[in-house]
Amino acid sequence: MVKGRKRQLPSKLDPFKLYLADRWAGTDGHVTFLGLHREITARGFRGHYSTVRDWIRRDLPQQEGFTPAPPPLSIRQVTGWLTRHPATLTEEEKLHRKAVLDRCPKLASAAELTSSFAEMLTTLSGDRLPEWITEATDANLPGISSFAVGLNNDFDAVTAGLTTDWNSGPVEGAVNRIKMLKRQMFGRAGFGLLRKRVLLS
Repeated sequence: MVKGRKRQLPSKLDPFKLYLADRWAGTDGHVTFLGLHREITARGFRGHYSTVRDWIRRDLPQQEGFTPAPPPLSIRQVTGWLTRHPATLTEEEKLHRKAVLDRCPKLASAAELTSSFAEMLTTLSGDRLPEWITEATDANLPGISSFAVGLNNDFDAVTAGLTTDWNSGPVEGAVNRIKMLKRQMFGRAGFGLLRKRVLLS
């Protein structure tokens, strides 16, 4: 039995392949995958960076001495570097984090406020909350400043939550368990059966 060639499916990249091939052939190494992706995006391409990169690597002759640029950073990556404890970051991630923060002072301010709030939360040092709210409000960062205003509106409760060991975790866990049991029954049983399942579980 002779196996036929796999049929190529249409790709979003098809209308731009000739343009990419011409640009790739005439640049003498002075172009990047990311640069080409931006060029065709401006011309209507709606695909991902990796689609362009993989096609060029697979189907076009590679230029001598060409070193591909690193892929663009994702929002999830940068968010992870800012919200995780610095001790959990690798050396490479620390370097990336520093490079990002050096290029964006507002992001550096947001990272500092995030870290200080996380420290206040984990060390139960709620006495520092007024100072943090003032700094966050003065920073004039839309998301963080509005968060600080919300904390100020419920100041006593937030201070207690950041100072005492009490929390509503066990209660929330019990509520979520009851909701899960109720969803499992898909509304086919009444309160009596739900009560038995809650007590037996």
